[in-house]
Amino acid sequence: MHTKENSCCCSFDDCKLTTEWLLSRTRHRPKIAIVCGSGLGLLADSVSNKQTFRYEDIPNFPVSTVPGHEGCLVFGQIKGKSCVFMQGRFHLYEGYSLCKVTFPVRIFKLMGVETIAVTNASGGLCQDFKVGDIMVIKDHINLPGFAGQHPLCGPNDERFGIRFPCMSDAYSKDLRKLVLDITAELGYSNFVREGVYCMVSGPNFETIAEARMLHILGSDSVGMSTVPEVTVAKHCGLRVLGLSLITNKVSLDYSHEEKVNHEEVLHISKMRAEMLQNMLITFIARSDQVETINNSNSIYSNAM
Repeated sequence: MHTKENSCCCSFDDCKLTTEWLLSRTRHRPKIAIVCGSGLGLLADSVSNKQTFRYEDIPNFPVSTVPGHEGCLVFGQIKGKSCVFMQGRFHLYEGYSLCKVTFPVRIFKLMGVETIAVTNASGGLCQDFKVGDIMVIKDHINLPGFAGQHPLCGPNDERFGIRFPCMSDAYSKDLRKLVLDITAELGYSNFVREGVYCMVSGPNFETIAEARMLHILGSDSVGMSTVPEVTVAKHCGLRVLGLSLITNKVSLDYSHEEKVNHEEVLHISKMRAEMLQNMLITFIARSDQVETINNSNSIYSNAM
């Protein structure tokens, strides 16, 4: 729910301070941001001319507390494109407000980022999905948002976006097509799917009854992140690509005895990280094939 604390933790002035701090310490001016999910921090390994900042050293930044989230902001270049990687994200279940969870997205916007790719590890609800599949997210269900846990609650700052953003096209159709073309060229089509991601707050994994409900609602996978960042990115006018690694099959059957655990999630993430890395490197190299948004300058330069 919105509180006075929530409205302060992502104020424009706080975002401005953090942005100025980063811009004064890095020569990079990224146009693409990548959010690395559980066990997927290796995605930043291919960056050249690397500059790394620990979250704990960045003013106003939260600190990641979850195993498999390194807690670093990595700037660098891939195929000549300036990028920034979040090695680890923040979650509602860690005790952070959704304002804090999404704080880095607003920083990216102020720095001039135009495209954001969010990755996560999730459980497969679709019976056709297999462990190790990569799901290109075409839509999401914001379950915490139904209960009022929403990153846009509270006063709206028009310098970031409009009061009532449309979310029917949150995940760019053009970016989805590009990444599906890339996966076909790489020979990955047999394990790449499209589907709907559902966010729950966690930290517990879903009960069988909950999983059945989510499946009936049309969810293909379920996880504990991503949707807040995507919502704020869309509010800020960023183009969004979402990739979800299916690390386990969610049980819909009471006779099923296998139980999911976080160590298994990290193991599967590590196994598939190289292929995800190949997809993202090629995506970054070819991202300018998709028409850029009509915003050549950051709102940082326009509004400060």
